[in-house]
Amino acid sequence: MIKGVLFDMDGVLADSEPFICQAAIMMFAETGLIVLPDDFKPFIGTGENRYIGGVAEKYGLNIDIEKVKARTYAIYLEIIHGKLKPLPGAVGFVRKCSNLGFRTAVATSADAVKMEANLKEIGLPSSAFNATINGLEVENKKPFPDIYIKAAEMIGLKPEECLVVEDAVSGIKAAKAAGCKCLAVTTSFERAKLSEADWICKSLEEVPEEAINW
Repeated sequence: MIKGVLFDMDGVLADSEPFICQAAIMMFAETGLIVLPDDFKPFIGTGENRYIGGVAEKYGLNIDIEKVKARTYAIYLEIIHGKLKPLPGAVGFVRKCSNLGFRTAVATSADAVKMEANLKEIGLPSSAFNATINGLEVENKKPFPDIYIKAAEMIGLKPEECLVVEDAVSGIKAAKAAGCKCLAVTTSFERAKLSEADWICKSLEEVPEEAINW
C-alpha cells in the first residue's frame, strides 16, 4: 500500500528548466562557446554536472566543472528571483499528499544550492516535506536508483511503498530500478518517451486517482 511520495523537483514542482538552460547558455557564452537549448535535452534530470559537462563534451570544451557550475548557479539565482513559479497543481498536490497521511520527500539530482533556492521561490520550502535529498548526497545520479532508495529510507519506508513523481526519462528509470511505482508528468518530454512510468498525466492538477490509491 502506498505510504509515501517522492518528488523530483525540476519539471515536477518547479518550471526551472528554461532558467537553468538560459543560465548555462550564458555561462558558456562567457567562455566564447555558443550552445543551443537542444544541446541540453539529453541531460535533463541527470544533475548539473552531467547537464553542463555533457554539453561541454559535445563541443570538445575542457572545463573545470566545479568552477563553471558555480558560475552557472550564480547566474541562475539572479534570473529566477521573482520569476520562478510552481508548476500547475504542484503546491496543491504536495499538500494533498500530506493531508492523506503520506510521508513526502524531495529527491533531486540538482545541487543543494539550487534545491533550496527553487523550493523557496515556489513557496514549498524544505519544511513542507518530511525529508529532502539532493544530488550531492548520492554517488550515482539518476538513472541509477540510489537517490530514491535513500529518499525512501530517510522517511522510514521501503521503496515499494513509495510513489515517485518524475518528468524525465532518467528519473523514471531510477524510480523503477529502485522498486517504486512512478507517476510521470509531461512537462519535459512527450508522453511516448515516458512509457516506463506506471501512470502519466499532463500536470499535477490531473493526477489519476489510482496513482495515490494502491
